[in-house]
Amino acid sequence: MMCYVGIDLHATSSVVVVIDETDRVLYQKRLRNDLTLVLTALEPYRATIQGVVVESTYNWYWLVDGLMDAGYRVHLAHAPALPQYSGLKHADDQHDARWLAHLLRLGLLPTGYIYPKAARAVRDLLRKRSQLVRHKTMVVLSLQSLLTRLTGTRLSLPRLRALTPDSIQTLVSFPEQVHAVRSSLTILQCLEQEIRRMEEMVREAEQKQPGYALLQSVPGIGPILAGTILLEIGDLRRFPTVGHFASYCRCVGSEHLSNGKRKGAGNTKNGNKYLSWAFIEAAHFAIRYEAVIRNYYQRKQTRTHPLVALKAVAHKLARACYHMLREQVPFNLSRAFG
Repeated sequence: MMCYVGIDLHATSSVVVVIDETDRVLYQKRLRNDLTLVLTALEPYRATIQGVVVESTYNWYWLVDGLMDAGYRVHLAHAPALPQYSGLKHADDQHDARWLAHLLRLGLLPTGYIYPKAARAVRDLLRKRSQLVRHKTMVVLSLQSLLTRLTGTRLSLPRLRALTPDSIQTLVSFPEQVHAVRSSLTILQCLEQEIRRMEEMVREAEQKQPGYALLQSVPGIGPILAGTILLEIGDLRRFPTVGHFASYCRCVGSEHLSNGKRKGAGNTKNGNKYLSWAFIEAAHFAIRYEAVIRNYYQRKQTRTHPLVALKAVAHKLARACYHMLREQVPFNLSRAFG
């Protein structure tokens, strides 16, 4: 007898369902999110379990890693692509878990990519760095706005860093305003210090990635963006064509057509937001520093919205990076933008 397991994972608990090849429920119970409890529940069926399905939620790491370490064949269900069951008047977590196991049994389960555990730590640290950079930008803009409101002068970031306690008191009058400026500067210094530490930690791991130096031959891509792109891609072989890769980078449009007429759009957020950010950042720098890419952007801009033109540059860079990594060749400007 072959068994299939579906786990509907939530923030504090999970519903575990075990079914056989006839969809008969052998085990069904809601368990607290504790790996020991889940493994204990599955142990009686270990010899016959063909696979375990876990829905891709924000907190799947502990469960998927624990099940794989225990020797189970784990599948990460791709939630947006899951076919929905119909005809039910009532649906709950038990139905969801049984449905996951049922799709696995039929071989119809759309799966996501389980990123390798070791490399995932470095990737997530880079994601945390990106979050801190956004916080830093917010603090800088808030501080510049405050000083502009009080003094009529907008200070650049280097001038903000150069402010001393005495110079702050010459800029603003009241003790409360001095404290507001000092607190923002303290937070800014702390954020910059942590960002530098993170960059030092990931630099060695990034340099070991195949293609790290290769990607830096692309205009607009430096060490941080190269590392981000490589770590977010993972195994390039999971993208059968360059179109699949560009779609995953959110560099293609979303449009629903019927009989040549536009019937709407959707699924625009399906893909990797970090790769999307990385290629948009690369496009900004490439337009600034590379004349050929800047001319391409300006031609596009005359015919469409500037954001659409920027996305077109990002799309070109994403396609170029895919071919570079697959063929292990440096960037060719004429092939990419000729």
